[in-house]
Amino acid sequence: MANSGWLDEREARVWQAYREVTRDLQSAFDRQLADDAGLSGADFALLAPLSESAEGVLRTRDLGLLVGWDRSRTSHQVTRMQKRGLVVREDCAHDARGSMVRLTPDGRAAIEAAAPEHVNTVRRLFFDPLSDEEVDLLGGMLERLRDRISGDEGR
Repeated sequence: MANSGWLDEREARVWQAYREVTRDLQSAFDRQLADDAGLSGADFALLAPLSESAEGVLRTRDLGLLVGWDRSRTSHQVTRMQKRGLVVREDCAHDARGSMVRLTPDGRAAIEAAAPEHVNTVRRLFFDPLSDEEVDLLGGMLERLRDRISGDEGR
């Protein structure tokens, strides 16, 4: 197919559906987290990798990379969470310019309280409508897209 510079009708329909699904899923997850745990989606995005890390601590730069955020956004979100007692900043022993983010007991309690209903919401809205075969197919497609995007980042 020649590239006309525009999406054809089928491509436009699929692209629009993708955009609506990602928007609506994120809104549903944000509502669920706020209603059930008093957390924002941004809180959960940082709490999850911290809770899975050794000793609940990560270098700020690495935490930002894990969630795909720039340094400024990561720093501002950590500051907001620190004010609420979910995390603390610590000096980095290996680099005086760097900092570490540590999950507090309150932060661990918050993620542990939020996780079960969040998993239920993910399953109900994302996996349950699909057959096992569709989940496998979608997984392969998303991995292929992710790999293409990762390969194109240097362009």
